[in-house]
Amino acid sequence: MSEKVRVRFAPSPTGPLHMGGVRTALYNYLFAKKHGGDFILRIEDTDEKRFVEGAQEYIINSLKWCGIEPNEGAGYGGEKGPYVQSERRDLYKPFAEKLVESGHAYIAFDTPEELEQMREQAKQMGLPNWQYNGVTRSSMKNSLSLSKEEVEKRLAAGESYSVRIKMPRNEDIKFQDIIRGWVTVNTNNLDDKILVKPSGMPTYHLANIVDDHLMEITHVIRGEEWLPSAPLHVLLYDCLGWERPKFAHLPLILRPDGNGKLSKRDGDRLGFPVFPLNWVTSEGETYSGYKEAGYFPQAFVNMLSLLGWNPGNNEEIFSLEELIEKFSLERVGKSGARFDPDKTKWFNQQYLRSTSDEELAQMAQSHLTEDFNTTYVAKVCGLMKERATFIQDIVIDGDYFFNDVQDYDEKTVRKKWKDDTPQIMQELLVELEKIEDFNQQNIEAVFSAYLEKNEYGFGKVGPGFRLLVTGKGMGPSMFEICATLGKDKVISRMKEGIEKVNQLKATAE
Repeated sequence: MSEKVRVRFAPSPTGPLHMGGVRTALYNYLFAKKHGGDFILRIEDTDEKRFVEGAQEYIINSLKWCGIEPNEGAGYGGEKGPYVQSERRDLYKPFAEKLVESGHAYIAFDTPEELEQMREQAKQMGLPNWQYNGVTRSSMKNSLSLSKEEVEKRLAAGESYSVRIKMPRNEDIKFQDIIRGWVTVNTNNLDDKILVKPSGMPTYHLANIVDDHLMEITHVIRGEEWLPSAPLHVLLYDCLGWERPKFAHLPLILRPDGNGKLSKRDGDRLGFPVFPLNWVTSEGETYSGYKEAGYFPQAFVNMLSLLGWNPGNNEEIFSLEELIEKFSLERVGKSGARFDPDKTKWFNQQYLRSTSDEELAQMAQSHLTEDFNTTYVAKVCGLMKERATFIQDIVIDGDYFFNDVQDYDEKTVRKKWKDDTPQIMQELLVELEKIEDFNQQNIEAVFSAYLEKNEYGFGKVGPGFRLLVTGKGMGPSMFEICATLGKDKVISRMKEGIEKVNQLKATAE
């Protein structure tokens, strides 16, 4: 590409950043980095009524957690700022005036009440989808239907007005979308959208066009929900005499069942997060985030990258650097991508397994109620990580490494603790007490010798042994567990446990 690539992620601060928004940011980031370009964060807060306190900070913090930070934009600075639209308010007025003067837009004095009345009348006449357009504008109060004198009189009196695009009649607007190919829409299917609200604040349609032009955006990569607005945006570029950027409209992220778009309300309702970080509403209601649920940011980003894009082979695990190298918009599909919460857990599992035991130990410390030797915790992490999905699983499933055994798995007690098991455990205990160097190899050797001497199968001795030492019915190698816990703990747990399990068995019967 000859020109320098400049892309932007332009969310509205109307609430927490949905994972679909994070994916849009990610694809912009990957595209920019691949082509040596700039990734810009712009906050589009023209919708004053829906503005939510704290949403902008949440967006910035979410991108930081994901590791897809902009190199320019809100919270980062840059030469094309300010990067918050409300701070750019005065920039838009000259462009709105230029559109009116050139005949591509007009002034409309209709009040919200009058517009609602017109919609209601149309509905009663069997026309439920009334639009302000080339057919209806002549019967409304605007600079096209009123005399010049009347318009000037209303303006002089300070009457409230909006600025609307003058959508031409029966023209085809065409543009090429990198993902979807050629898109053609006839203007008869489009209405005269408002460009400047009565408050003087521009709508998204005008503001994003002006900002993209002034910020020299080369590629507009955004969600499919903006595709219906794209013809208007293309028309505005043409009306202002500006070069159009290239467009790419990303497919929707669908619910796990494939029925409809994954929404902000689906997450906790269906049992998984849809936000990168926890979000607490002004009413104190908390929506769960991937960070607090225990996901690695790399796993979250890896999963998101494959919701719509594919590398062209069966590879699934990619670092951010590898994604930058392999990513292309041409490999993004048109159809919606179904979100799979189980697959998302699988991604986290892969990243957890590939993380060093020492790093996991540092992470696990925050989940422990007391301080443990880091080397010891790292050893536990090494033992437990193959069976874990989250860091907290290591602490919860491996609680016997950090606490005395309080409970014994009922199913194992019921099925595996036989009448002769207490005697077998006593005999095994005697053999284990003889071991001087209590390491994995010696424990395994003594255990195997005991089985061979008594002609026992592993199933007759192993489950009871595990139950007494860990309280569990399954887990990692018992020889590694015992070596990690140490001789004193293993022996004392076996001695105390035999009587406890006997009582539990008797009570259950």
